[in-house]
Amino acid sequence: MVAPLTSEDHKTLLHLAREAVVETAQGNPLPPLDREQLPERLLTCAATFVTLTRRGGLRGCIGALQAQLPLVEDVREHARAAASEDYRFVPVTREEVPEIEIEISVLSEPRRLEFTRPEDLLTLLRRGVDGVILVSGLYRATFLPQVWEKVPGAETFLSMLSEKAGLAPSAWRKPGIEIFTYQVESFHEGEGGPA
Repeated sequence: MVAPLTSEDHKTLLHLAREAVVETAQGNPLPPLDREQLPERLLTCAATFVTLTRRGGLRGCIGALQAQLPLVEDVREHARAAASEDYRFVPVTREEVPEIEIEISVLSEPRRLEFTRPEDLLTLLRRGVDGVILVSGLYRATFLPQVWEKVPGAETFLSMLSEKAGLAPSAWRKPGIEIFTYQVESFHEGEGGPA
């Protein structure tokens, strides 16, 4: 994860994400970025997810688990993609944009979780703290830590994650499953004033 972000950094990133959603909904390319006006920590490579909601419901969520782009570019690209490329939704329209709320999650480096029995996962995973990646061969899926808020417990969380990966709900109990965890710094519009 990049150096701790300030509230000003949050505002900058949310502003850039909002701009990306607006331009994408209008069918425009993203405007050039003036990197010289940005603090160094926003130019450090970082992995992010950008989540769009509308009237309390998910409207798009796209991100990366590995840092490949500078933070500002990663946020802009994932905001654009969340508005137009999430296969679960039609692209965001310009009429919807005023109702869209944006949340950004900056991820730490995923770490493999060592466990002996699948049941160990139920106590090793930290509810509300750990984002989880489940890997089985070519199948993989992740849930951000925020998903814990909508799930009653670790067993349900892991079953839903298995299904998201295209596997049976009980797949997390099978041999050969790999689990990685990460943490996020998340912030959204409306925290500390308008972005």
